[in-house]
Amino acid sequence: MAGADPTRAAAGPEADTLPGPLHGLKVLDLSRVLAGPWASQVLGDLGAEVWKIERPETGDDTRLWGPPFVQGADGPSDAAYYLCANRNKRSVAIDFGHPEGAALVRRLAERADILLENFKTGALARYGLDYASLSAANPGLIYCSVTGFGQTGPYASRGGYDFLIQGMSGLMSVTGRPDDEPGAGPIKVGLPVSDLFTGLYAATSILAALHHRTATGEGQHIDCALLDSQVAVLVNQGMNHIVGGLTPGRLGNSHPNVVPYREFQTADGYVLVACGNDGQFRSLCGLLNLPELAADPRFRDNVGRLRDRKELEATLGAAIRQWTSTDFFAAMEAAGVPGGPINRIDQILADPQVAARGLLKRMERSDGTPVTVIGYPSQLSRTPATYRIAPQTLGEATADVLASLGVDEAERASLREKGVIRDGR
Repeated sequence: MAGADPTRAAAGPEADTLPGPLHGLKVLDLSRVLAGPWASQVLGDLGAEVWKIERPETGDDTRLWGPPFVQGADGPSDAAYYLCANRNKRSVAIDFGHPEGAALVRRLAERADILLENFKTGALARYGLDYASLSAANPGLIYCSVTGFGQTGPYASRGGYDFLIQGMSGLMSVTGRPDDEPGAGPIKVGLPVSDLFTGLYAATSILAALHHRTATGEGQHIDCALLDSQVAVLVNQGMNHIVGGLTPGRLGNSHPNVVPYREFQTADGYVLVACGNDGQFRSLCGLLNLPELAADPRFRDNVGRLRDRKELEATLGAAIRQWTSTDFFAAMEAAGVPGGPINRIDQILADPQVAARGLLKRMERSDGTPVTVIGYPSQLSRTPATYRIAPQTLGEATADVLASLGVDEAERASLREKGVIRDGR
């Protein structure tokens, strides 16, 4: 990879001129912060035209969630947080709390295939922007609502935030060090995973609804909740309780079902060891020169290793501490034992594997400011993701999008004066 530009896609720059599998679809995005914008960015990456509706005064909350801020031609601009979820969108600044603004958004909804929103349950009805009102004018509209707790149930009226959902869902009860270790206590995941899981479920559900619409012509309402999504991805921990009656607890980096599967200290750092089967465990014992461990009937299979994990991991840990991390990584790779480092963010973004996969994409904002983003992770052989529009400044596309509705400059000037829109004029 010497001399290669890690921000260029492996498919070459011509890939960004392809239409994308969702080309021709129009998405009206009323959502803010992360879960909804994450879903709409997925749709935008795959070719849909996304109209991001923002408040004229401040825009999406995350524009201000810094530092760091991107440095534009006129100084600091939008926060890095905003840039992570808002490429391939056209920023349209409309205050739909104003009747004229709500009327403009309703006109856009008549032309849209998909609408995304993450307001509290029932909040958009006062503006005529609820599903019942908009689907009456556009029966094929796919309307996706993202909330903390869904449209029904005793918590439906509550606001939901990622941190709260991580706690309520049980995720924090299995994240962190156990009570008998230093640093014990529940802890959230270092990324807003409840928002991200919900955004991915929302995008998947929208694609399913599009397939249904292709067959029937019918749109529908999609009800996505952060709590539902996070409970759905309790996966093996949830099933451990359902099947075995267990109440999983915090295990630090240890796996609840597989041993050895955790971090171990080396002479100069830490390594991860992830033995997913008996053969890999025997190979680990071989490279550590511990044949007696592999032969011990207590550790012959995963059931025994799980039962006596403390004794086993203590013996493995003492042997691994004699190695340097680099030497142990090399030995694991040669022996076919899954393992790896605990990278910092800067290390993984500079990793040759990330460069080879073309995950970092260099884009340019309309004022010439360069922005590098972390791209869409799946590589579609025929219809790859594209990177057409860098995250826009607030209201950058308002004039063009409203012009497509027949709103001329004189009307836009009146709307600007009233504070209904912001269009960069």
